[in-house]
Amino acid sequence: MKGKVWKFEDDIDTDQIIPGRYLVIRDPKKLAKHLMEGIDPQFPDKVKKGDFIVAGKNFGCGSSREHAPLALKGAGISAVIAESFARIFYRNAINLGIPLLEAPGISKHLKTGDEIEINLEKGIIKKDKREFKFKKLPELMVEILKKGGLTPYLKNKNW
Repeated sequence: MKGKVWKFEDDIDTDQIIPGRYLVIRDPKKLAKHLMEGIDPQFPDKVKKGDFIVAGKNFGCGSSREHAPLALKGAGISAVIAESFARIFYRNAINLGIPLLEAPGISKHLKTGDEIEINLEKGIIKKDKREFKFKKLPELMVEILKKGGLTPYLKNKNW
């Protein structure tokens, strides 16, 4: 995966990812029109399919609603890379097919506008000639992500 970085700080909660007034919307593309609006009202116009969000600690804290990862999916975010994630947000995002990569210290090394490349299998983020490691995902999670989320994974499983 290759793309552009959009950097955010620590403690980005689900209301900042997708403000609560949009909870009546379930369509990921419609939700994407309001992605990160709580922090940057112009963000939905700037972000492109294949871009990455990079953040500090505790990304996705707040409520357990799926609207936040749905908005990320609708916008075509390739992955969210953060120092840490809220536990329920993490699971919701993986279930919807969005890679969340935990990379302690990463927010000190990347900034908005950087171009990066990610190798999921090797657990490496490349920026120019520098490499940063992230916690490799368990094989089952990689398979879920490859299928596009938990539901498609389970539908294709030969029981």
